[in-house]
Amino acid sequence: MERRTRNHRRRHQGALGLLLAAGVLLTGCSGEPGRDAASSADRRAGAPAPAPAGTKGATDDLRAGPTDGPNGGPTDGPDRLKGPDAPDYLSTFALDVDTASYGYARRTLADGRLPGAQSVRPEEFVNSFRQGYHRPTGNGFSVSVDGARAGGEGGDWSLVRVGLATRAAPSSADRPPAALTFVVDVSGSMNSPDRLGLVKTSLGILTDELRDDDSISLVTFSDEAETVRPMTRLKGHRGEVRDAVDSLEPGSSTNVGAGVERGYDEAVEGLRKGANNRVVLLSDALANTGETKADDILERIDSARREHGITLFGVGVGSEYGDAFMEELTNKGDGHTTYVSDEEQARKVFVDQLPAHLELTARDAKAQVAFDPETVEKFKLIGYENRKVADDDFRDDSVDGGEVGPGHTVTALYAVHLRDGASGHVATATVRWLDPKTRTPHEKTGSVETGAVTGKLWGGRSDRLQVTAVAAYFAENLRGGSLPGAPGLGELAARARKLATRTEDSSVSKLADAIGRADRLKGGGDVVEDTGEGEMD
Repeated sequence: MERRTRNHRRRHQGALGLLLAAGVLLTGCSGEPGRDAASSADRRAGAPAPAPAGTKGATDDLRAGPTDGPNGGPTDGPDRLKGPDAPDYLSTFALDVDTASYGYARRTLADGRLPGAQSVRPEEFVNSFRQGYHRPTGNGFSVSVDGARAGGEGGDWSLVRVGLATRAAPSSADRPPAALTFVVDVSGSMNSPDRLGLVKTSLGILTDELRDDDSISLVTFSDEAETVRPMTRLKGHRGEVRDAVDSLEPGSSTNVGAGVERGYDEAVEGLRKGANNRVVLLSDALANTGETKADDILERIDSARREHGITLFGVGVGSEYGDAFMEELTNKGDGHTTYVSDEEQARKVFVDQLPAHLELTARDAKAQVAFDPETVEKFKLIGYENRKVADDDFRDDSVDGGEVGPGHTVTALYAVHLRDGASGHVATATVRWLDPKTRTPHEKTGSVETGAVTGKLWGGRSDRLQVTAVAAYFAENLRGGSLPGAPGLGELAARARKLATRTEDSSVSKLADAIGRADRLKGGGDVVEDTGEGEMD
């Protein structure tokens, strides 16, 4: 069966009834603000599960048609949620560990320019920061759900944070060997120190970091692709690999398609059983020759991706950067992308985070969050617009999800408007993934109650939740939107500086600097409009 993409038309009909029929597994309690994951099970696609805790009514009742009141209109209360036109209280999306949008925004702001709104993806801002979630010991995820009151119009808005974490990344000595094919852009647009120069520096750092039992292949592309070095074990050949990297010189046009296709050919040729086989694309992604559409390029390397499980890791460089193209290419290529603008970031990616970028602990991972209509009036997922999955495709394992490695966290932040006097269950979050080797499906769940999302946000007990809120509010401001309770950029920068001091986290200090730069280039915000009930666009 051909894999369908995640960007389906959303199907809302009977969504709540579907959730209660398909449901989630089991919910337990933790001592922290929300309920953490309590169960993991090997569930076959489409297998039924118990209804989430806190929802009312039998499944059959909620599938019934709309109930009319005394004047022929819908009744108040839970019955208004019945029928095919009921508000949608499900949110389903593919997981995403990309961080390139935030890295590129920081680079653009440092150059004295605001990033384009289309390049700002809030989930990539949020996922750029440590969260402190509990990590599992094996493959798969832990699930944490918490929140805080954000204020906003009417004062009844809360932020709900769904946090997913994989096991800790192994040390370099403990990870499986790697077979890496580097596909390097040597086109004319890469002819600058912050592009090809930075790529060569990055590859030099990586060559020093890799082990003797790792293998490297080197492919370059300009108007055509060329294999500079076939798959080579580093033991006894490290100097030759360094010489090959040092010899790279810029050419003319940018034929990304030819480079990726040649790279996958080399990866298949040098495939190592038991190793992490990955293609690493280093480019400014400004494709202008040959295939220039991600779908067309991926179609040409489809069998290598599917049959051999070779994944794609994109590393973006350059002040002018094809962000959307690289993001689409890596998302659909079962991988992820990051952005580096200097040697410090290169060391972070290729030294500190290397095992997380090489190994997989979950394939085709998706999350589904079920909000309780008894307590929640409406909600909005912040970001993930191009990662949405139709609600009834959550347990369809032919529908593409996200690939996640060890040491990663994935955070989904929601703006949630509670009903007047709401008390009890707010939401249940379920993550579903396939084992990277056996393709066996697994699920895990967590839930949250009103008491865990109504405490104060600013100055509250979770500094990391506050950092998450700052990053999300910043991203939404940059792309011209607004969120309930969002402070102006000046206040956000001040809060980020205080949080940087309390957390002793240099990445939060850099966030404060970026917000301050944006504040000097831009000001103001927009009013959030009331959009009724259920999920907000």
